[in-house]
Amino acid sequence: MSPTLHFFKYQGTGNDFVMVDDRAHQFDAADHQRVRHLCDRRRGIGADGLILLRQHPQYDFEMVYFNADGYLGSMCGNGGRCTVAFARQLGVINNETRFLAADGPHEARVDADGTVHLRMQDVIGQQDVEDYGVFLDTGSPHLVRFQPASTLAELNVFAEGRALRYGELFREKGTNVNFVEPPATPGQPWQVRTYERGVEDETLSCGTGVTAVALAASRRGAATPVHLRTPGGDLRVAFEAKPDGSFTNVFLSGPATYVFEGTV
Repeated sequence: MSPTLHFFKYQGTGNDFVMVDDRAHQFDAADHQRVRHLCDRRRGIGADGLILLRQHPQYDFEMVYFNADGYLGSMCGNGGRCTVAFARQLGVINNETRFLAADGPHEARVDADGTVHLRMQDVIGQQDVEDYGVFLDTGSPHLVRFQPASTLAELNVFAEGRALRYGELFREKGTNVNFVEPPATPGQPWQVRTYERGVEDETLSCGTGVTAVALAASRRGAATPVHLRTPGGDLRVAFEAKPDGSFTNVFLSGPATYVFEGTV
């Protein structure tokens, strides 16, 4: 039987996570079944992923992220923002931090209103993938597909996203898939819906996904910071575009909210 676990629940624009204070390194990261059970929305706590906050000798903390399937995942932007808020709640940090995640070090700050600004890794560039869309790696792999006006709301994201995620081009490792509708008028947000690998379903929001969308949208005239709207809420992505097509000083900004805590 697994030991009793004290957990916290956080969400960032509807992207929700089971958070565990594992500074004592007692959680068995190899117990995939337990992680999967805790993330199960019918038999467990329910979440898009599970995150361990661990001590690290060179950083304020380390973020260890698991997808809902129970296995270690790549970088999670909303999860990163939630981990920063969690670390602040625990007293590990104040309003600024430097921490380690799956894709390397990150910096972040927390505003007085709770908005978390997370610095993402520099992005080398974007690749047009035949007729499928634009591919970028923002700490996690993402395919960005621009949709015709007024079609996103009715799109079957589960079916379309799953077909692309397991399609010939991405079969080896799979990819996340973002469907995007440009704003009808300037100044309005870009609408985004995402199919996430590891969750294997549409999620209410995806941080690395909206980051990929913002950078891809910059080639279509989107100016930094880009305002993006997901089913779970609004996010902003700021960046500096370099002449070689890469991006630096990429920041993902939005809320990260404590929901509840308990033992299981």
